[in-house]
Amino acid sequence: MKEVVEGKTRLRRCRASWQRITEKQVDIFFASLAETCNVLRSAKAAGFHPSWAHRRRQTDAAFRNSWAQAVREGYAKLELILLERAMIGTPKLVRSSKNGDRIMREYSTSLAVALLKRHADTADAAQYQPGEDELTEVRERILEKLEGLKRRQDAEADERP
Repeated sequence: MKEVVEGKTRLRRCRASWQRITEKQVDIFFASLAETCNVLRSAKAAGFHPSWAHRRRQTDAAFRNSWAQAVREGYAKLELILLERAMIGTPKLVRSSKNGDRIMREYSTSLAVALLKRHADTADAAQYQPGEDELTEVRERILEKLEGLKRRQDAEADERP
C-alpha cells in the first residue's frame, strides 16, 4: 500500500500500481500457475493480488498468451498424473479383523472412461493407414490441381505484353 494525495491535503491509501510489479514476480506467477493451475495461489506466491493478474490478462496480449501457456502446461501435468492413477491405481488400506490390514490397488473406472473419451480420436487417427487406392486417388487429384495452376499461369503470362 502507498499513500497518495487526493485533492490538496487529503491522504488516501491505495494499492501499488501495476508498474511496480517486477518481471521476476511475473515469472514466479507463471511458474506457479503452470504447477498448480490456481490463480489465487500463484498470485500470492508472486506477491500481488489476483485481480491485478486478471486485469493485466485483459489488456496485455503477451501476458494473456503466457497465462494460457502456463495453464496448458499445468493441465498436461495433471493429465499425466491422472493417467498414471488410472493405469497403476492408487493404494487403499483395507482393514480386516481376520486377516489383518493389507493394501490393495484401487482403479477408478470413471477416470479411465474420461481419459479414453478424451483421447479416442487421437488413438483412432494413430491407427489409421490409408490404402494404396486411396493414396493413388489423392496423388491424382493433387497432380490435376497442379496442372490447372500451371495452365492458368501460362495463360496469364501469354496475356501480358
